[in-house]
Amino acid sequence: MIKRRDLLRTLGTIPVLGAAAPLAAGPSKSQVATRDYFKELGVRSYINAAGTYTALTASLMPQEARDAWNYASNQYVALDDLQDRVGARIAELLQCEAATVTAGAASAITLGTAGVLTGLDSKKAVQIPNDMTGLKTEVILQKSHRVGYDHAIRNTGVSIVEVESRQDLENAISDKTAMLWFLNAHNFKGQIRDEEFVRIAKRHGIPCMNDCAADVPPVENLWKYTKMGFDLVCFSGGKGIRGPQSAGLLLGKKEYIEAARLSAPPRGNTVGRGMKVNKEEILCMLVALEVYLSRDHDADWKLWEYQVDHISDAAASVAGVETEIHVPDVANHVPSLRIRWNSDSLGITPNEARQRLREGHPSIETVGGAESLDVTTWMMNEGEERIVAQRIKEVLTQS
Repeated sequence: MIKRRDLLRTLGTIPVLGAAAPLAAGPSKSQVATRDYFKELGVRSYINAAGTYTALTASLMPQEARDAWNYASNQYVALDDLQDRVGARIAELLQCEAATVTAGAASAITLGTAGVLTGLDSKKAVQIPNDMTGLKTEVILQKSHRVGYDHAIRNTGVSIVEVESRQDLENAISDKTAMLWFLNAHNFKGQIRDEEFVRIAKRHGIPCMNDCAADVPPVENLWKYTKMGFDLVCFSGGKGIRGPQSAGLLLGKKEYIEAARLSAPPRGNTVGRGMKVNKEEILCMLVALEVYLSRDHDADWKLWEYQVDHISDAAASVAGVETEIHVPDVANHVPSLRIRWNSDSLGITPNEARQRLREGHPSIETVGGAESLDVTTWMMNEGEERIVAQRIKEVLTQS
């Protein structure tokens, strides 16, 4: 893991953009739109006590990123020129050979796979996914890593080969194998861990990709896996980094990033034509990343711990309610709260509690299953933890 002094040395070249600002600070009164568009449309906004879920529109961008969006919206530039310069800047910041902004993490997976298949041959980019003549046709992944995101791989026309053990993987590799793919969130669920996965790929001379969509924080993950040896690494731009929800990052070896760009807009006759990112998203992604890297991450963590503790204390003050504070090992690695109770004793189930929080005023989104009500605070505006704590206590006591 990178040492703190090394991180600070790296950040010395980054413009300090809002390092001390609240994580999800809402707009000032002067910045609020004169029209309440969501209200006009009949769409409710809410306090996000759930996390960076796509269905819940992920995160809120910092003011600097919103300013960059507005700046870009008033000028024309050549899309490839902007991608070139922004990609070079991101690669410098994240200590990798090359980078490009994509239309989310799934787009990064598809474009990265396409780049592995085609290399720098633009004619091959036109072939996929319907004509795989002369191309490798298989991508290998662990069975425990197959959770639906591999559809982004299959968009390129390849077939998925599932394995479980290290020996399975060794036996599955053939002259058809284009790439090995790894889902970082399931690093501890498969039999083959990240470092061993990379070693096997290197020994066979096969490119390997790591899907790290939700794996920020910690901040050092942004360079950990490219340094580990993964040829391509994918991140969501709109989760922990707090860029546009529709943006993502593809990081890695220069040869594969350049090849991936052959299947990306503005090129038209390719598998990635529908994965367009506009100039606003590209610039906004860079600025959001600069802001994220310049933050005091220790202070952020302490704030999240305080907020979770506050909500936990309020919930636990209700007789019969138990709380558990935990931090997932990988993916959404932030302080999180699990609230449990006997539904018969309180007269309300976790699903009913979630629904009441959602339908109340203000609306609050939480997560969890049939056994618990789960909360995170890292996507809240500072101070909203008090509202959430009060509302959870009310819901649990007024059943």
